Amino acid sequence: MSQNSYTETEVKLYVPDLTAVEQRLRAAGARLVAPRVLERNVRYDTADGRLAASGQVLRLRQDTRVRLTYKDQGAALENDALTRFEAEVEVSDFDTTQTILAKLGYTPSMAYEKYRTTYTLDEVEVALDELPLGSFVEIEGEVDAIEQAVARLGLSAARRYPHSYAKLFDHARHNLGLAFTDLTFANFAGISVPEAALAAPGKE
Repeated sequence: MSQNSYTETEVKLYVPDLTAVEQRLRAAGARLVAPRVLERNVRYDTADGRLAASGQVLRLRQDTRVRLTYKDQGAALENDALTRFEAEVEVSDFDTTQTILAKLGYTPSMAYEKYRTTYTLDEVEVALDELPLGSFVEIEGEVDAIEQAVARLGLSAARRYPHSYAKLFDHARHNLGLAFTDLTFANFAGISVPEAALAAPGKE
């Protein structure tokens, strides 16, 4: 596998109305590759928080499969695209992988949930994500192809966030004064999250 195949480039857009986006995807001939499914994600770190401090991610994800993923800090590109090294492997058992990670000295640092529906449109992958923080569209591919998809789906005016969902959760926790550390639907029951709460503290 070439080094380039480990590179992920994506744009994350805040889009409250995913139904309209899905209708545009279908009208454009996009292919549904993964129907709506609940994702369970757990991020791991060392006891001293070394991975988070250096911008690295070690994540175990369960949906219809179980996958272990590593990401590095990455770099922001123009138009708030984010590119980073990502390596992912499918594993057979969530709990056993958790045990292996614990034996290696990694402990859960946070859990987060989202519902995701995935399409492919031309040369990009389009994920419709529903989180306790709100709804987002993630478009992954080459930069030019991403921008073409953004325009084709009528999302040029949507706000872009060059951050992970974990970082957006950090912002919301600070701005809303939340004490819990897991981004789950149960934790957010009865809590309204305005888009302004996603901004970095001290910014509008």
